[in-house]
Amino acid sequence: MSDDSRENNGSGSVPSRQRRRFPGISSRAYEHPADRSALVALRKLSGFDTVFKALSGLLPERSLRLLFLSDSVRVSDRQFAHLNDMLRDACHILDLEKVPPMYVNQDPQPNAMCIGLDEPIIVVTTGLVELLDEEEMRAVVGHEVGHALSGHAVYRTILLFLTNLAVRVAWIPLGTIAIMAIVTALREWFRKSELSADRAGLLVGQDPRASMRGLMKIAGGNHLHEMNVDAFLEQADEYEAGGDLRDSVLKILNVLPRTHPFTTVRAAELRKWAQSRDYQRIMDGHYPRRSEDKDASVSDSFRESAAHYTSSVKNSKDPLMKLVTDIAGGAGDLGGRVRRGFGGFTGSTATDDRPRNGSDGDDSPSDTEAPGKS
Repeated sequence: MSDDSRENNGSGSVPSRQRRRFPGISSRAYEHPADRSALVALRKLSGFDTVFKALSGLLPERSLRLLFLSDSVRVSDRQFAHLNDMLRDACHILDLEKVPPMYVNQDPQPNAMCIGLDEPIIVVTTGLVELLDEEEMRAVVGHEVGHALSGHAVYRTILLFLTNLAVRVAWIPLGTIAIMAIVTALREWFRKSELSADRAGLLVGQDPRASMRGLMKIAGGNHLHEMNVDAFLEQADEYEAGGDLRDSVLKILNVLPRTHPFTTVRAAELRKWAQSRDYQRIMDGHYPRRSEDKDASVSDSFRESAAHYTSSVKNSKDPLMKLVTDIAGGAGDLGGRVRRGFGGFTGSTATDDRPRNGSDGDDSPSDTEAPGKS
């Protein structure tokens, strides 16, 4: 960016190197279809509206702000000035008019969050600040600004409150069940919202390799000379395609208690979007504007989300997703496919219920014996 541009806009509010800016960009431009679908499902959850309205009035947001003001370091031009520059840059690029307050909290665990009901607050931990370099951190700050622009902070705050509440009322069986149903739905949505925010981080940093490195370092620590982004992405491919139906079920069970998707999955999703036509169109200046949000078609969003899920299931390499595709397509011998997929569970008796002499069934070989079958 030229010096003249800096003088006209103010050196504290423009990117430190030439990056594209997206005036009036709507969060619809970068929101992952799964994010929108999960949010719709969350809002339809029985009792969610009641809980949301109640907590919106009861949550001590003022206390939350005072807590960070009193026990964290607020980012400014005098404290963590480099983070303040990144924050202002991110808001400038995504055209977020009001810069959210940002705090650094002493915590060795690398983490960042955007919370708040009326106004968002961004919090990053010292562990994250010490782990990432400038370009990697820029993507993280953009990620959190993306949460703010999308309005995610409200639901994130409620998730934090309900998670703590569930622990306190664990001795009340019905109370725990009711709360955990909403917590589980909130976590499902929040995992998807992270994919949207990762895209926002890429739009701010505009350096796909830095975004990938940041995710890799969150997974493996500050040993960049020992790691490789391409090898890390190969892990994501192996995770998606590897194993049998048993592994597919275990993947679901592993992710249920998490608020964030696994880092390899996030990296793979971000790589896919960075290579897509949608990303290039945004970079070329073609994207939905916030001024058009009121005219946006809800049905179009539903169709886009449904098309995304259909494509994801159809193209997935995961054994469970392949089985779902087969069921939808009316594939034969699903029993045989399930037996082969769960071979580790069924053990050596998996094929014992096949006809042995042809007297109790078809004389033709079963699919488990036919060569060349997948």
